Amino acid sequence: MPFVVTENCIKCKYTDCVEVCPVDCFHEGPNFLVIDPDECIDCTLCEPECPIGAIFPEDDVPAGQEGFVALNKELAVAWPVITVRKEGLDDAKEWEGKPDKLRLLER
Repeated sequence: MPFVVTENCIKCKYTDCVEVCPVDCFHEGPNFLVIDPDECIDCTLCEPECPIGAIFPEDDVPAGQEGFVALNKELAVAWPVITVRKEGLDDAKEWEGKPDKLRLLER
């Protein structure tokens, strides 16, 4: 069961998770990260590294965020792999935990 990056990552994009991934399954967009479900080996290392709790096993994605399963798969094909930690977005702290951020996703 692959892991999924969910809504809380939008406009934050902390990358602590990418450094611990042994198979480089994270992909980076302008203001969001995704996990390639075909590359993810379900190692569980990324989930506790996310400082804002935006990563979940596919079967445990919060209610109302099920669409992020397909979104991760779709965007992983289009976006480049990221393997090195970077600083979060400049205004990330302001966006942590805010609801309804999907409309702010930059592709």
